Amino acid sequence: MRVVVTGAAGLLGRELCRQLGPAAIALAAAELDVTDPAAVQRTLGRLRPEVVVNCAAYTDVDRAESEPARCREVNAAAVEHLARTCEEIDAVLVQISTDYVFGQPPQPRVPWRETDAPSPTCVYGRTKLAGEQAAATCLRHLIVRTAGLYAGPSDARSVDFVRTMLRLADTGRTVRVVDDQHCTPSYVPHVARAIAFLAGRAAAGDTTEDIVHVTNRGATTWYGFAREVFRLAGADVELQPVSSRQYGAAAPRPPYSVLDTSAYHALDGPPMPPWEEALAESLQHTSLTDPCRLREEARGETL
Repeated sequence: MRVVVTGAAGLLGRELCRQLGPAAIALAAAELDVTDPAAVQRTLGRLRPEVVVNCAAYTDVDRAESEPARCREVNAAAVEHLARTCEEIDAVLVQISTDYVFGQPPQPRVPWRETDAPSPTCVYGRTKLAGEQAAATCLRHLIVRTAGLYAGPSDARSVDFVRTMLRLADTGRTVRVVDDQHCTPSYVPHVARAIAFLAGRAAAGDTTEDIVHVTNRGATTWYGFAREVFRLAGADVELQPVSSRQYGAAAPRPPYSVLDTSAYHALDGPPMPPWEEALAESLQHTSLTDPCRLREEARGETL
């Protein structure tokens, strides 16, 4: 199986290429500008992959509010180019999407299913939904929604929530974290493993799913996640829960974006552990009894 991975320099793209090994054809922005339709057609036409996994995305949620055109160009228009070319070369397009396509929480609050109607409230979420719709124009497609991606200290180049918390732990300042946004933080190696499995099924034609939710199990708030990061790190940090209004981010976030993953697990793919176990796994490569070392590794430094 030949798999082109766009956005291969990003958090998920790097890990997916690592797990796919020789099957992966890694295309970072320097190798392919997905917003250039001629370049997309030329490059994919030459490579002739069986599967294209689109990890390329505009992911700065707050900046997107002031750069909506650029965000849409990357998250939606580029997917149109990929879908058109994948259709031409009979490749499967696997589009990576997000829990932010949902907005106002369901009543009662139960995890969002693949069949639930999206309701994005921010520019990023709206453009990712448009990307889903563009991907669906390709006959052979699969949309994978995920959430709260982090690699933690296991990826020295990552810029994610876990790494940020570990840096803040070393400042001695009070750390303020939002406690009214419920989601499932998801460990990138677990998500990449699931995507590789789904891509293989799609390439073999062994799928009837259009959308699959892939996250770790369970749910928490970002405050709850930060508290567990500091507990595992043995870090003595003054942690303060705040509301989304108090935090004052530019883009509105969904208050509840937990995804129902029962459809994925029914496929008997690689299991997605609870988020607590996933976080512990992400930190186990270093000594949790040495928080100083943990924080230095989070900065990409070695003592």
